[in-house]
Amino acid sequence: MATSLSIVFSLIFFLFILHVSSESTLPAEEEEFTEELLFRPLPDRKVLSHFHFQIHTPDTTSYGPHHRLFPKAIYQLVHKYRIRELELSFTQGRWNYESWGGFDPVASSNAKPPGVELWAVFDVPADQVDASWKNLTHTLSGLFCASINFLESSTTYAAPDWSFRSVSSNLRYGSLPREAVCTENLTPWLKLLPCRDKAGLSSLMDRPSIYRGFYHSQRLHLTSSEFDPVASGNGIVLEQTLTIVLQPDALDSHSAFSSSRKFQPSWSMNSLFGRTVDGKCALAKSSNVYVQLEGSLVNNMQDTWNNNDGGFGSNQNIEFSVSPDRMMKEVNSFHGEGSSILYGFSIDDYHSSKPFDLGFKWKLPVTWSCVKAPLRASRFLMGSGNEKGAIALSLQSTEWSQSLPKADNNEQRCRLRVDIFQVVPWYIKVYYHTAKIYVDGMLQSVGETVEKLHVSPSEDKVSPGVMEMILRLPCDMKSAFITLEFDKGFLHIDEYPPDANQGFDIPSAIVSYPDFHTRLQYKEDNNSIKSPMVSKMQEKRTILSYTEVLLVPLTTPDFSMPYNVITITCTVFALYFGSLLNALRRRVGEEERLLKDKKTGKLQLLLSKWSAKLRGKPWEPPSSTPQSSPSKLISSKVLFKVVLIAAIGFGWQYYSG
Repeated sequence: MATSLSIVFSLIFFLFILHVSSESTLPAEEEEFTEELLFRPLPDRKVLSHFHFQIHTPDTTSYGPHHRLFPKAIYQLVHKYRIRELELSFTQGRWNYESWGGFDPVASSNAKPPGVELWAVFDVPADQVDASWKNLTHTLSGLFCASINFLESSTTYAAPDWSFRSVSSNLRYGSLPREAVCTENLTPWLKLLPCRDKAGLSSLMDRPSIYRGFYHSQRLHLTSSEFDPVASGNGIVLEQTLTIVLQPDALDSHSAFSSSRKFQPSWSMNSLFGRTVDGKCALAKSSNVYVQLEGSLVNNMQDTWNNNDGGFGSNQNIEFSVSPDRMMKEVNSFHGEGSSILYGFSIDDYHSSKPFDLGFKWKLPVTWSCVKAPLRASRFLMGSGNEKGAIALSLQSTEWSQSLPKADNNEQRCRLRVDIFQVVPWYIKVYYHTAKIYVDGMLQSVGETVEKLHVSPSEDKVSPGVMEMILRLPCDMKSAFITLEFDKGFLHIDEYPPDANQGFDIPSAIVSYPDFHTRLQYKEDNNSIKSPMVSKMQEKRTILSYTEVLLVPLTTPDFSMPYNVITITCTVFALYFGSLLNALRRRVGEEERLLKDKKTGKLQLLLSKWSAKLRGKPWEPPSSTPQSSPSKLISSKVLFKVVLIAAIGFGWQYYSG
C-alpha cells in the first residue's frame, strides 16, 4: 500500500515539474529593433531621405529593468521623471511647404521649426510638473550636448491647454530657435541605437553629406505606458527619425525630348551619402529600404506610359539598380490626387562582399507637384522703430483647398477650422485686444471668426505670453490676415545675449487644421513583417505646419560705454595721483647735488688732483651744496601743477557723476 502511494505521489510530482517546465519554455515577449529608410523624389529636383529607427521594450512588470536593446539612459529618464510622452527635435533649415508638400505623414510629423523643440507629458501631480520639467531639461542637455537647460526658466516654456495636443494639463512645451545643430548633437543621438553608426542603415550617416543638405531634422519621440494602468503591457516605444533633403548631382537633359521638360537628376545611395550598406544591423528584426512615388507623379507617369504603349510593369519611366522585393499601392486616397506607390527592398541578404547600393534612374522627363496643406501659413512683422510694432499672420488658400473634404457642410456657409498656438517672449508686450482679422481684404468682427480664444498674458521676467485661438474661416476665401500690436520692452544689461544687436527671436507659431487628416493606406501582404514606418503612415494624423521664426530688434545699450568710462577714469586718476606723489616726495636739494655731481666729470677731478700736487698742497674734494630749507622744497611751478591736476579731477568727477 505504501509503495503504491509513493508511486502516485512521484507521478504527480513529475507531472507538476513537467507542467512548470513547459510554462517556462513558452515564448516571452522580447525587445524589438527595426531600421528603415524612405526615399522620395521631390518636384524641385531634390530627394527626401527619411531614416526611421524604432525600439520597443515590454512592460517592466513582465520584462524587468534590464534591457538588451533599449538604451539604459532613456529607460532611467522615463522612470525618474515619470514621462508618459516626450518629443525632442534638432532642426537645421526650414521645411519648404510649397515645394515639398504639407499634406503627408512625413511633413506633418517631421517638419519641425528651426533650432530645438521639446515637449513632454508627465504622469505626476500638477504641482510637480514644473520641477520635473526643469530636471528633464538639464538631463537632456547633458545627454545630447545642447543648451536645452535654457528651457528650465519659466520665461521660455508654456503649458498649452487644448491647441497643441489634446492631453491633460501636465504638458509643457518649449523651443530654442537660435540653437545651432551640429555633429555634437547627432553623435549622442546615434549612440542610442544598438549598432550605433557601425552597421545597418545608420552607417550611411556621413556627417558632411548630412549637413550639406537643405533641410536636416533629427527627432526623438517616446511613448510609455509604464504608469498607465489602462494601457499596461504596451511598454516603452522609442522612435528615432532623421529627415534630410539632399540635392543630387544634376544630369544633362536628353536632346531627344523637349527642353521645356527637363530630366530629374538620377541618384544612388553612394552618390547621396558617399557610402553603401554592408548589410543589416545584427540586432535588427527587419531592415528595409523604401522608395515612394507620390500620387500626382504616378498620374503623370501613367499618361506617359499610355502614350508610349507601355504599362506599369515595363518600367519605361523609372529604373532601379536593384529589383524591388514588393510593391504596395495606396488605397482610398484622401486628397484625390491619385494613389501613391511604395517600393520595398530588403537588405537581409546583403553583406560586406555584396553591399547594397540602391540606384534610381529617370528614363523619361516628368513634372509634378506635391500635395499642399489646406492653407499656406506665413508670419511677418509690421511697423518700424524700437518702440512699437505688430505681428501679422497670413493664411493663403492653395490650389488643393477646393478639392479637399470640407467639414461643417450644412445649409449655412461652409467654415474651415484653423487652430493657432503662439508663444511670445515676455519682453514683447502683445496687446491681444488689438487683434484684427481680415478675410479677402475685408475687416471681420472677432465674434464672427473666432470660435474660441485663450490668452495668458506675459509677466515681466516670469512667464511668456501664450495665445490659443480657434478660427472659423469661409471655405471659399482667398486670403486671411490676423494682426496683433505690441510694445517692445527693456531689458537689464545682464539679460542681453552676447549678440544682442542681431535681434531677439519669437518662436514659430503652430497652425493646425483639425478637420483635415493625413493617412496613407497601403495594401500589405499578411505574411510580410509588419513595418513600423508604414504603420505610422497609416495612422490618422492632423495636418499642421510651422510658421517662420521672427527676428525682433530691441533697444540695446552701447556695451562699449562702460569700458570707455572705466578707461578714461583710470587714466585721469593715474595722472593725478602719480603727479601728486611725485611732487610731494621730491627732494630739491638732493637733486641739485646729484645734478652738480653729474656736471663735475672725471676729467675735472683728475685735473684738480694734478694741480694740487704741482702746488704741493693736499687735494680736497669739492664740497656739496648745502640742502635747501624745507620752505624751498616745493617751488611755485610744482604747486601750480598739483592745483591744476586737482582741478581737472574735480571737474571730471562733477560732470561725469
